Amino acid sequence: MTTTLICDCNKTMPLEPKTLGAALPDKRELPLHTTLCRREAPAFQRAITGSGGDEVVVACTQEQRLFTELAEQTPGATSPIRFVNIRETGGWSRDARTAMPKIAALLAAAGLPDPEPVATVSYKSQGRLLVIGPLDQAEQAASLLADSLQVSIFSTGPGAQGGAQERRFPVMAGRIESLAGWLGAFKLGWTQDNPIDLDLCTRCNACIAACPEQAIGFDYQIDASRCTSHADCVKACGVAGAIDLQREPQLHGAEFDLVLDLGATARIDWHAPPQGYFHVAGGLAGRPDALQTVLRLREMVGEFEKPKFFDYKQKLCAHSRNEQVGCNACVEVCSAHAIRSEKERQRIVVNPNLCVGCGACTTVCPTGALAYSYPRAPDQGLKLRTLLTTYLQAGGREPALLLHSEEGGRALVEQLGRQAQLGKAQGVPANVIPVGLFHSASTGIDLWLSAIAFGGAQVAVLFTGEEAPQYRAAIAHQMEIAQALLRGLGYTGTHFVAIDAIGPAQLDAALVALRGARQQVPLNVARFAVGAEKRATLEMALDHLMDAAPALKTPQPAAIPLPAGAPLGAIEVDKDKCTLCLACVSACPASALQDNPNAPQLRFIEKNCVQCGLCATTCPEDAIALVPRLLPTPERAQPVVLNEARPWTCIRCSKPFGTQKAIEAMLGKLAGHAMFQGEALERLKMCGDCRVIDLYAATNEVKITEL
Repeated sequence: MTTTLICDCNKTMPLEPKTLGAALPDKRELPLHTTLCRREAPAFQRAITGSGGDEVVVACTQEQRLFTELAEQTPGATSPIRFVNIRETGGWSRDARTAMPKIAALLAAAGLPDPEPVATVSYKSQGRLLVIGPLDQAEQAASLLADSLQVSIFSTGPGAQGGAQERRFPVMAGRIESLAGWLGAFKLGWTQDNPIDLDLCTRCNACIAACPEQAIGFDYQIDASRCTSHADCVKACGVAGAIDLQREPQLHGAEFDLVLDLGATARIDWHAPPQGYFHVAGGLAGRPDALQTVLRLREMVGEFEKPKFFDYKQKLCAHSRNEQVGCNACVEVCSAHAIRSEKERQRIVVNPNLCVGCGACTTVCPTGALAYSYPRAPDQGLKLRTLLTTYLQAGGREPALLLHSEEGGRALVEQLGRQAQLGKAQGVPANVIPVGLFHSASTGIDLWLSAIAFGGAQVAVLFTGEEAPQYRAAIAHQMEIAQALLRGLGYTGTHFVAIDAIGPAQLDAALVALRGARQQVPLNVARFAVGAEKRATLEMALDHLMDAAPALKTPQPAAIPLPAGAPLGAIEVDKDKCTLCLACVSACPASALQDNPNAPQLRFIEKNCVQCGLCATTCPEDAIALVPRLLPTPERAQPVVLNEARPWTCIRCSKPFGTQKAIEAMLGKLAGHAMFQGEALERLKMCGDCRVIDLYAATNEVKITEL
């Protein structure tokens, strides 16, 4: 049993405790507090000590830190505490008086058990920092960090002032060949191609004074475009011997835990760079974000963990077969460069250290081989079903889910709530239920359609500009597919919306626009549980939606065309080209294409097809084309024959061993070959056994035993 505590500080929300209590599973009336974090704090303490270890839900996130500290100081407090925001998400809105169903839904979802723990990814940093940039800027940054980090500098020039006279830090220079890795495991490769060895240089400045071309700057490197190799600098260097005009370029490597890149262009120019890599163009001086960067670098010493955001099942993967690439969606969408192809091993490889947890790869994966694990699909599905079921049972109508990120998205929703409380905005509408995700791209068509089946009218995904462009495009494409499915089934309206907003005013306008739309949904609410397998969940959602689909009331419903790239569909086989070699059958990762062991047939089960394209890529005759669609009939789950042919019979024993078309095609291609003339050509018309017998029985053949 869950104990729920609601609080209306200064009575700014029109809460109805009886209505909320009746909508929750335990059906208890909720006492309404007004100063739970102040004078009424003993009520909180009684709840966390007297509930027998059951969860306590506190409808306040503003004072979460205070409540947590109070729980730590309360003897006998054993109850897990969960916090939920009902103020900015619903209580502070023009629709606040009609928002009780939504608030009840948020309270019910907050009482759900925590998801199962996920595996973690470890990082270990000793504080070895590499600073890349002009020497003056790099030394300035290094001076701010040297007390807590081991700083090395890679100089890319003198900068405006050049290096300081005192050499406080190890300095490298040359041409960077490679920089890759992550927190605790960066690898730098560079070529030392300058005559001056900075390890030997004492910064005496004698070479600078001696050089007539002024080819040496205060980065203590020679500008090859100015130098005429007169060697005056070599003589001036004297005993130090740091200058050798004949030195051959040397390749070096080094390892670091952290990288601070001060260059105008980032060395790792990714939307989601590796953890431990920071790019601050132009140095730290005068930059408003400099202090935050310095503080974050200082904190990155020690051992760290993050969730392993994905699960990968190679047996479901449609990436490659026989070194032919089919589905490449996850590799193309990843902004962190964490996924690479290993087509020779029929798989993709995800680097968990580079993965940032966006989940876009799992969203575009057609088979579910990549599954999001933070949280897993069953946990996310339970949350969505609880939200929608509670909302509808409390009397709510036409619920819309607003999926947003836990960082930028949550902050924007809270800003909108504050603006609404001041009368400057409409606020989150009563029928819009905000749902926080680790990343807005981490859910896809299986969960969206399940939400519609659970009684949702709309699913909106909020983008705040922090997402990679390819994530926005991927979500829009998935929404196009999902909308085409519902539209083809006869459900009118716009059920899936992507909202772009970087400020509360834009979000407010977008949410107001949602009110004017009306969506047709199934009359009955689905009861299935979202499973761990993406395809199984998608099929359950489709089955529910098809059962009540207005467009399927006709005796012969037509196939519903879908956009290219949809994970559902059929294939077309050009029978004039197809020789029934069945290479496509061995390439199909989903068992959608099958042979018939008793006859030369190519069979197809449309329900299994994921439209990966491996069959079309593998087909040597280029006889296969993909047809993205949904066939809303029972035949979708039954094998159908796409092509068949008469078998070729052995001319010696009459045993069938192939198709007439394939054998005739082979004979036509080899008839002009010198090795296949006369009896050799006739031997190709025989089965394997008769071919061997005929070869040994021939009297005019040279046998290997005679050589």
